[in-house]
Amino acid sequence: MHVATKWFSAALLASLLAVPAAAVAQSAPTPYGAPVTTETAKKVAAAALAEARKNGWNVAAAVVDTGGVLVYFERVENTQNGSTEASIEKARTSAAFRRASKAFEDVVLGGKVNYTRLPGATPLEGGLPIVVDGKIVGAIGISGATSAQDGVCAKAGVDSLAAK
Repeated sequence: MHVATKWFSAALLASLLAVPAAAVAQSAPTPYGAPVTTETAKKVAAAALAEARKNGWNVAAAVVDTGGVLVYFERVENTQNGSTEASIEKARTSAAFRRASKAFEDVVLGGKVNYTRLPGATPLEGGLPIVVDGKIVGAIGISGATSAQDGVCAKAGVDSLAAK
C-alpha cells in the first residue's frame, strides 16, 4: 500500500471513530432523578394553568413521574374532554423520551410521518420534561388550545420551578 494511501486510510478511520463519540457526548440525555413530588407537580400545573387563564385558553394540565404514572391532573372549566387524555399522553411522551413532545411534532412536520407510529410518542407540542437539580423528575403535558399555546403554558409551568 502506498504511504499516502495508508495515511489517508488511517486518517479516515480516526475521523470515523471520532464522530460517533462526539455525537454521543453532545446528545447525552438528561438523567432521570427521583419521581416528582405531588407538591412540585401541583406547583408546575398551577403555573401552567395560570398562564392559560391569563390568556383565556381552556386547557388540561397533567403531570407524570419518570415512568409516566399520573401524579397530578387539573383542567380549566369548559376544556374539551379530549384534552384530558391528550395532556396525559403529551406528558408521558416527554417523560419517556426525555425531551419536549414538540421534537416529535417537528419531525413529523418535516415529512417523517413514520414517527406517528412510534409507540408512546405523541407528536404534538405541549409536553415538557420537569428538571430538578439537573435531573428529569417527571413531565407536564398541556392540551386544549393550539399546539403553540399548549407549549407556552407548559413552559410557564416548568419555568415556575426556576422562580424562587
